[in-house]
Order: sequence, then structure tokens, then C-alpha cells
Amino acid sequence: MDLANQARVKELAEQYGKNDLVVILGGAGAESSGIAAETVSNGDPSYAGPLAGVQLGLKPYHILEPQVKGDCDPEVYEEQVGMMEMVLDVDAIVKEVSSIRERYAGSASEEGR
Repeated sequence: MDLANQARVKELAEQYGKNDLVVILGGAGAESSGIAAETVSNGDPSYAGPLAGVQLGLKPYHILEPQVKGDCDPEVYEEQVGMMEMVLDVDAIVKEVSSIRERYAGSASEEGR
């Protein structure tokens, strides 16, 4: 997650509160998605950006997760994400992001979503 996006997420969390936000990620790999998930939950692990040492506790989800897919218009999802779903390791990405969410942002339940 680049520094500008970190700053924007921090600003939105301050403006709207942590309980009213989730972060939808779209990274192409499990590792990069996991790092972004950790950044918005527990702070920037590289200690280089606006979220260095800032534990927002936000709940990250990946666009490929069933909870997110189910909330999207099927036609729009297919048009915008369908190709990704066919070529990426969806299971690895979902496992990584959900494990970060469970570890740092509490339960993976839909509570507060």
C-alpha cells in the first residue's frame, strides 16, 4: 500500500471512526494483500508510511472474498473482477487476508459491516 493510500485510510478512519469502515483490497498476490491488510489493521510493518506504528484495527477484505463478492452487482463484478478471479490464487489470497483480519481486527464475522 503506497504512502498516499495509507494517508487516505488514516484520514478516513479519523473522520468516520474505525467501527464504520472496512477496507476492500485488490492486490494480485497473497503476500502483498497480506501486507496491505496488516497495514490497515496493525500499522505499516515497514515503518515507512503514515500508518507506521498506527494500529487502526480496520477490517480488511479482499475483493475476491465471498462476503464482498456477494455484496456486489454480479454484472459489475464480472466485468471488473471476473478475469482476476480466473487467474489468481483466490484461496491463498483469501486465507492470507482473513488470517490478518482475524489476528488484528478481531472476529472475521460480519458484525459491524
